[in-house]
Amino acid sequence: PMSRIPLIATILALLIAAVGVLGVLGFSVSQRTNEFGIRMALGAEPRSVLRMVLREGALLAGGALVIGALAAWYLTRFLSDLLFQVETSDPATYVGVALILSIVAMVASAIPAVRATRVDPMVALRNE
Repeated sequence: PMSRIPLIATILALLIAAVGVLGVLGFSVSQRTNEFGIRMALGAEPRSVLRMVLREGALLAGGALVIGALAAWYLTRFLSDLLFQVETSDPATYVGVALILSIVAMVASAIPAVRATRVDPMVALRNE
């Protein structure tokens, strides 16, 4: 039925956003494996490495949310005929979408962050 299409599109969009964040942070973590290992060999706690990667994910998501909100605000005047039961400047919609996307981004950031904490310092030092 037609009523399921928006739900499927929403879930697909969230999945694409999560995979994007996961991919970018996963690549960043893989490029910085030696750095994390050296930090941990010098005494950094795994939770500080975890926080560092999660902070990077939050900054990535925050920047994307700002750009996306500005683009959405600008483009709604062109798409207003396609919006049903929602005002073009509905603050609850903007806040709700930002909150959901933030949660999805932080969950997606957690996977590479946990992987960064499992770096063996001896392997990183051997590679240097």
